[in-house]
Amino acid sequence: MATDKKGMMFVLSSPSGVGKTTLTKKLAENNSQFAISISHTTRKPRSNEINGKDYHFVSSKNFSNLIANKEFYEFASIFDNYYGTHKAMVDKLLSDGKDVLFDIDWQGTQQLKKIKDLNIVTFFILPPNIKVLRDRLLNRHKGEEKIIEKRMNKFNEEVSHWDEYNYVVINDDLDTCYKKIESIIESEKKGISKNQNSEEIKKKVDKLIS
Repeated sequence: MATDKKGMMFVLSSPSGVGKTTLTKKLAENNSQFAISISHTTRKPRSNEINGKDYHFVSSKNFSNLIANKEFYEFASIFDNYYGTHKAMVDKLLSDGKDVLFDIDWQGTQQLKKIKDLNIVTFFILPPNIKVLRDRLLNRHKGEEKIIEKRMNKFNEEVSHWDEYNYVVINDDLDTCYKKIESIIESEKKGISKNQNSEEIKKKVDKLIS
């Protein structure tokens, strides 16, 4: 049943391995008000992934048809695979009064921000340091050194977009990071924006990419 009060959109972005997917799922699991926008992708599913739950896995041809028909709010090529946010699915969730969580990168975020009348708040998540990031990637992609290097090499480019986001949060401890994001979302839903010290964040970013 649709409601008069439309939901809000909350974007979580980060370099690969920092934890945006885990945080997005944790937010949705602990808050019935949230729904995750499930992206379409041309990537092959990992062994633990379920079609329609983690992603909508589609062929390159199918994805191209969706682009041609302008069915995406945003789409991007990431590590040789395409990912996209389907308009109709998101619009249905918003009209039902759900707050929609997005696990997307800076390219998709830029596209969403250009669309008028979207009630959107964006988060960029950073690792505490490079070693922690590499360890997380090693754990995720055991024995796949080429994939790990590819993601590490892209790190600086991705982090350079931090200042395009409303909030920057460091994922040093998952629960602490989660609570901070949840607190900011609660404030934003009340129409209250929290201030962040951009100079302090810039120092942390510079240290990460130096």
